[in-house]
Amino acid sequence: MDFYILGPLEIAAPGSVPQSPGALKQRALLAMLCLSPGRTVSTRQLTEALWPDGPPRTAGTALQVYVSRLRKFIAEIGGDPLTLATRAPGYLFDLRQQHTLDLDRFESAVAEARRLSASGRTEEASDVLAAGIALWRGPALADVRTLPVLDGLGRQLDEKRTSAYELRVEIELRLGRHAEMISELYGLLTDRPLWENLHFYLMVALYRSGRTADALGVYNTLRKNLVEGLGMEPSSRLRQTQHAVLARESWLEDVSALPMAC
Repeated sequence: MDFYILGPLEIAAPGSVPQSPGALKQRALLAMLCLSPGRTVSTRQLTEALWPDGPPRTAGTALQVYVSRLRKFIAEIGGDPLTLATRAPGYLFDLRQQHTLDLDRFESAVAEARRLSASGRTEEASDVLAAGIALWRGPALADVRTLPVLDGLGRQLDEKRTSAYELRVEIELRLGRHAEMISELYGLLTDRPLWENLHFYLMVALYRSGRTADALGVYNTLRKNLVEGLGMEPSSRLRQTQHAVLARESWLEDVSALPMAC
């Protein structure tokens, strides 16, 4: 049984189409449990997450009903309902036997990519990391983030994707794929226009592609947005990169000299 939280919450039996419990609170309950596999989540934690404005008097009974319905849903799509076990003081979600979670696969891919990159196996690192990033289907927990606790947890997971993107860009630039990365970097900055590390990578990619003026234009646009919007200057890393581009410093062409992501 596969569980997916890197996007809308879904479950899939082997060889079947992913499905999702219909009710928001059932999906939210499953999300909370997926984020703590192998650990008991107390009824208090679950109640506070499901009823952020204060639980009704019937919250305890309602939670038991949601658990029962979730077990039934898991059984109906071919899973083991005992995956969701009652353990004082709450419930435990057991993914140890024949179950997978996309978050675990993603984190394993990122760790493996870092290991491969550190050992000089950069091409392999690129392939492993690309497969890990491809597990994302949108913002984490996308369909349950109307609940504050899950919105906060979803944002934490999204930061893991951000870090993985930066690692991927760095690896691709180390492989000399600067021209291929320019379009992707511009696309990423459409959603995150103040993402400074990506501006750094884009400046380097443009410079290595013979587009020095465009590299300086990226810096000038970011600086204008930061100063006018936030009253702050770009980071020292970006300021140093601008000076390096103006001076045509040699490290900009040396893939082995690319600074690590911040």
